Amino acid sequence: MPHEFEEALESIAQVAAQHAQATDRGEFPQATIKALRDAGLLGLVSATSVGGKGRGLAEAATVVERLARECASTAMIVCMHYAGTAVIEQHGPVDVRKAIAAGTHLTTLAFSEPGSRSQFWASLNQATADGDNVRITGKKSFVTSAHHADSYVWSTKPVAGSELSTLWLVARNAPGIRIDGAFDGLGLRGNDSAPVTAEGVTVAQSMRLGPDGGGFGVMMGTVLPWFNVMNAAVSAGVMESAVERTVKHVASTKFEHAASTIADLPTVRAFIARMRIKTDQTKALNADTLAAIGAGRADATLRVLESKAAAGEAAAEVGDLAMRVCGGAAFRKDVGVERVFRDSRAALVMGPTTDVLYDFIGKAVCGLPLF
Repeated sequence: MPHEFEEALESIAQVAAQHAQATDRGEFPQATIKALRDAGLLGLVSATSVGGKGRGLAEAATVVERLARECASTAMIVCMHYAGTAVIEQHGPVDVRKAIAAGTHLTTLAFSEPGSRSQFWASLNQATADGDNVRITGKKSFVTSAHHADSYVWSTKPVAGSELSTLWLVARNAPGIRIDGAFDGLGLRGNDSAPVTAEGVTVAQSMRLGPDGGGFGVMMGTVLPWFNVMNAAVSAGVMESAVERTVKHVASTKFEHAASTIADLPTVRAFIARMRIKTDQTKALNADTLAAIGAGRADATLRVLESKAAAGEAAAEVGDLAMRVCGGAAFRKDVGVERVFRDSRAALVMGPTTDVLYDFIGKAVCGLPLF
């Protein structure tokens, strides 16, 4: 990877670190997003023909993993932006692609719905033909960057036919878009995830992303690998943060009466060894998943499914161990472990959830169709 890219990413990660506590209080990480824009990294995966960096999934995963070591909320915002960009690059209008490449347009995915829940591929939103436009009506339960994204990659039922979904590029400020409240959750508190409702929103037919009824194909062929791999990278970054913060605490905290540190306890070192192994196993699987995708290996789909499931489980375990090792101090915000613990839980329940992925993986291993 070019040295210039690494230097820029490290500089941006330090901005994320400076604002991590404020972001965890619910503030959108504007300074870090600006740093990404100024470095050209919001356009990282945009084609060079529209002014982007022309990089791929591997580089996107590198970015979100590094950001997640400092601030998982920021990493998820960027993860959703890159996933949305991957769709727009394939099917979106040139002017939006150029704006994303220039860093002046932030996008995100709007798939999850109250009616289909973690089965995000099945939309209940309606898109009704109206001449050269459609009118979209429906609700999304969680949309990252809801108040700050310039556009949503939005799923609906097809205008015609019985397929599962069609995708549209919907402007966040379009008349009829309503963002319902602010996110006040357990973890990822600064990712501005909120319910969004479309009430007869007019969208040009030209803003359709792929064919009518082709949303499922785009979701499975583009969004799933991009999102799963980047989500696994976020988990890996969170785990690295947990290890780093835990080691720092146990190495610097002393039993003064015994002239020793917590790190001198064999049981503590064993827990930290487990944390390190889980982190390295996750990163190894993530790397192999990228290799499988890049080589077009027969097991690429299986690896994509495994990556998020394995990383989510491992991150939760490492977060638990960090809290256990750091003891009562872990409950203090200044140690930084409790934030990592909270953020580590998100991947388990973020669609496709770990339980859904286990079902898919089991079907794939048994030679059964996924759907």
